[in-house]
Amino acid sequence: MTNTEKVFTFIDTYAESTEILYLEAVVDVCNKWLVEGGPSLTESVTKEEIRRGIQLALLKGMKQNAQPNHQMTPDTIGMLVGHIANKLLSGKENPSLLDPTVGTGNLLYTVMNMLEINAAAHAVEIDELLVRISAVIAEILEHHVTFLVQDALRPLLIDPVDMVVSDLPVGFYPDDDNGTNYELMPLEGHAYAHHLFIEQSLKHTKPGGYGLFVVPANLFESEQAKQLHPFLKKQSIIRAVIQLPSSLFKSKLHEKSLLILQKPYPEMVATPEVLLAKVPDMTDKNAMAYFLQEIDDWVKQEN
Repeated sequence: MTNTEKVFTFIDTYAESTEILYLEAVVDVCNKWLVEGGPSLTESVTKEEIRRGIQLALLKGMKQNAQPNHQMTPDTIGMLVGHIANKLLSGKENPSLLDPTVGTGNLLYTVMNMLEINAAAHAVEIDELLVRISAVIAEILEHHVTFLVQDALRPLLIDPVDMVVSDLPVGFYPDDDNGTNYELMPLEGHAYAHHLFIEQSLKHTKPGGYGLFVVPANLFESEQAKQLHPFLKKQSIIRAVIQLPSSLFKSKLHEKSLLILQKPYPEMVATPEVLLAKVPDMTDKNAMAYFLQEIDDWVKQEN
């Protein structure tokens, strides 16, 4: 068995032997792993192999007890975000990250595993079970992550970070009273939660820092886009809009893009051009290699 298979089998065997909720059992066995030792892995084991093994168990648990907020960012998207994050943060010492919608941590840990430098992160999540899952995985992977258990659109007691990464939850934000604290709160009706998360993220980003957001593909065509356009123009620099492959999503309605923003900074001389790109079929290795090289060249030229 591969290391990933060993990790999954170790967790799954324990979870299936208990009568508690599968996801609760994942937390239990991961805590036992930290105290008593985990599966027998090869000396060459990587953090990515461990993350993927745990992810397989979490996916099984989520299928058994499906809930709307229990969804994970696919690895294909996470690895693309991780590749870009690594290039943008190249040369920066001990960068700080924020994921305001961390869930189980799959996106955040994929990114942190791909960084070639040590990074610390803040993670925000309102669901207590997801926080417990994410926290124990962070310990196993030996990532330095501080957790806040709260509504991430409430005030966050964290210092500004070098980069925000987030797979934004899409839909309306129900708390209109709190929504009035945001510029992107419409005069009538509920605000889009994903719009407010972008605004909140920019508040907590250092000048010159980046936001890498997985957003609806129709972000700039939606009903509230008229408010979003001037806000982004005033509060950020749109660096890139990268369309993700249609094959990753169930329907056109669910298609996503990667939006890359940068916080304006005093030393900025001119506004760089916006990179508009489309990710090729991710199963085409040659096309993906060419695309990633284009991304690397863009980072070198523009940063």
